Amino acid sequence: MISMKKFKRYLKYGFWVGVVLLLLSFVWNSYVSRSVSEYIFSDINMVEDRHVGLLLGTSKFTSSGKTNMYYVERIKTASALYAAGMIDYILVSGDNGTVYYNEPAAMLNDLVLAGVPKECIVQDFAGFRTLDSVERSKKVFGQDKVIIISQQFHIERALFLARSKNIEAIGFAAGDVPKFFGFKTQVRENFARLKMFFDLYILNTQPKFLGDEIIIPS
Repeated sequence: MISMKKFKRYLKYGFWVGVVLLLLSFVWNSYVSRSVSEYIFSDINMVEDRHVGLLLGTSKFTSSGKTNMYYVERIKTASALYAAGMIDYILVSGDNGTVYYNEPAAMLNDLVLAGVPKECIVQDFAGFRTLDSVERSKKVFGQDKVIIISQQFHIERALFLARSKNIEAIGFAAGDVPKFFGFKTQVRENFARLKMFFDLYILNTQPKFLGDEIIIPS
């Protein structure tokens, strides 16, 4: 049985380990944001046009059944970029893990409703993670210059991944949501960035699926 003295010592060590990890997380998050800031745009008149926009998926509805405002803003932004002639095709990449959950199909339907021709939308059904979506845009769909479309905090991570894989991506930030609405998402993003560090520099994590090349017309 652990004595009270040892317990207090372990508690003290645990506290300082937590403090160090928290500081490292802050430094790493800050570094990721700063290193890609010059590649992120929010003014449609300032962004460079690209052949393909990579629209990163998310659920259309929250766990409580409400409309996911992150999703709404991404659809709005992607359709606006297409309407302005800044992209020719939209690659919708997301999770299609079960027959009841299909992010790419939902995004395609809503983009068509927003005025984007169906033939200008390409679906990537194996974008299970941001890492998969980014790497598959090059290895499967043959694109090494894309506009990544999502909220800024998400684009920062996606761009860091892309630039680490020699993909000359830029990002266009969709509208953000109120802080309260997105609090859990922001917390998850901190952990996702820590996982990205391990994926890139320790585990060399690869996409879950690749498969045959899919040609997007030039």
